[in-house]
Amino acid sequence: MKKMHNRKGFRFEKYETPYQAPFDKLFDIFKELITHTSGDVDEALDWLRQLDEEYHLTNEEYTLDDFIEDLKKKGYLREELDTNGQGSMAITAKTERAIRQQALEQIFGKLKRSKAGNHKTSYTGTGDEHAGEYREYRYGDSIEQISMTESLKNAQTNHGIDNFQLTEEDLVVEETRFKAQMSTVLMIDISHSMILYGEDRITPAKKVAMALAELITTRYPKDTLDILVFGNDAWPISIKDLPYLQVGPYHTNTVAGLQLAMDMLRRKRNTNKQIFMITDGKPSCIREKDGSYYMNSAGLDSYIVGKCYDMARMARKLHIPITTFMIAQDPYLKRFVKHFTEANRGKAFYTGLRGLGEMIFEDYEQNRRKRIRG
Repeated sequence: MKKMHNRKGFRFEKYETPYQAPFDKLFDIFKELITHTSGDVDEALDWLRQLDEEYHLTNEEYTLDDFIEDLKKKGYLREELDTNGQGSMAITAKTERAIRQQALEQIFGKLKRSKAGNHKTSYTGTGDEHAGEYREYRYGDSIEQISMTESLKNAQTNHGIDNFQLTEEDLVVEETRFKAQMSTVLMIDISHSMILYGEDRITPAKKVAMALAELITTRYPKDTLDILVFGNDAWPISIKDLPYLQVGPYHTNTVAGLQLAMDMLRRKRNTNKQIFMITDGKPSCIREKDGSYYMNSAGLDSYIVGKCYDMARMARKLHIPITTFMIAQDPYLKRFVKHFTEANRGKAFYTGLRGLGEMIFEDYEQNRRKRIRG
């Protein structure tokens, strides 16, 4: 009788794209386009028509007009009147949420929603998350901490079944860990340089912001995320404003952004606070006490740079680390970010646009596991 051998190896088959309903396929593309057009529905649909002509995305059974009608019926588009009384279409809050969810899936992968609470620390004690570690009972430990299974096992080992008894020496307590909460301010540079040289830097930046916002609000609801933009000045924006974010004809007032970020974090009760800054790393503007602006577009002005270093040191005194995600590769800009990071004792990532989201996610996950102590 011949011995049968199990064969192991790879089997290659022709890849078949998973089936998508016509609406779902077009909706994925529409969400991407609406992000690039900063919420301009007409422009996004115009791009979609051009793509349809080139790649035949629709057919006679399901046309682009059918798709637009479905967007309205499903609550993704609404009709509104402009200042001249002309009718136009705009995306709804439901669409904004769908865009954030898509950004999260694209950048961070399909993360499953977990239970609330959220940032593990290395500190054990009377917390709210089981650590899987045991120790002997100590006076003052609460009854809820006692592991009855482990305690009964101890009693059986120590006294036997015939003379079974449960004493204080048999009691075992399961350690729990506190879940740290994190308050994050995300700063987004919207200066004109974010679209210079034919490179769209603002769209990846806002997609990262939308993904981070969706991650925190769904998976870590006890955390807080504030978002601000900075150009000549700095101002806060809400999560729902992100799809409409555009670059302005601004210089880069990094100091104003940092001032606003620290003001936001001073009002938070959480111990853990941090600033994430997405920028091309070229501060070129500062606002003086009299309200006037001092600007220098040529390069790293020593006066402006000095003020940036002052803000970095001030944040350090407040125990607020700043993580800079620099999306430009110029050596002289890298030197500025290096000195800025040293002044704050923070971190810096010199990244292209492709890996921006992954870097921010990994750093956020890492920071939330540790407690930044004052």
